Amino acid sequence: MTARVKICGITTEAGMDAAVAAGADWVGLNFFPASPRHVTPQRAAELAARPGLPTLVGLFVKPEDAEIAAVLAAVTLDILQVYVNAPRAAEIRARFGLPVWRAVGVSAAADLPRDPGGVDGFVIEAKAPPGATRPGGNAVTFDWSILAGWQAPAPWLLAGGLGPDNVAEAIRATGATAVDVASGVEREKGIKDPALVAAFARAARGTVQPA
Repeated sequence: MTARVKICGITTEAGMDAAVAAGADWVGLNFFPASPRHVTPQRAAELAARPGLPTLVGLFVKPEDAEIAAVLAAVTLDILQVYVNAPRAAEIRARFGLPVWRAVGVSAAADLPRDPGGVDGFVIEAKAPPGATRPGGNAVTFDWSILAGWQAPAPWLLAGGLGPDNVAEAIRATGATAVDVASGVEREKGIKDPALVAAFARAARGTVQPA
């Protein structure tokens, strides 16, 4: 099978249309105010009105229930991607009844999740560098050899510093069957480049993984 693709942090209609045209499996909307890819619930609803959308993922960083509820009142999300600890992630899943992916920053094998922890999947990326204002989306890769021998307890996506030029290598090195990109397909912060989106999807899908 070929790797599945998530295009995250979409802020414009052109970016959403590019993800759809590239055949993205998921598109992500970022609700973290400190991110250059942040969208309001109202803006998210406008973007989600584009035709032909794939599975829609909402990204939240240490959210209160009220924050998630406000977004869901404006736009229908299929999956919640959260930057929280494992108990809180399970709590969010129980509260809202939607699939939850927990984002996990890694710098050593000890950081990798060993059990599902009540969630449906994981986004595995580099730990945020010192001084970072956000826990992910920092265009930082990590040592992919950390993943050698890891038995993933749930479906997962590889993220962090990926782009058209290195995604195929990343998939081969890690065995990832799904990849997540944000800044790696932008022409400027927060603005997706349709050509880069298409190139990323082609590169990811050109790498065949064992069935």
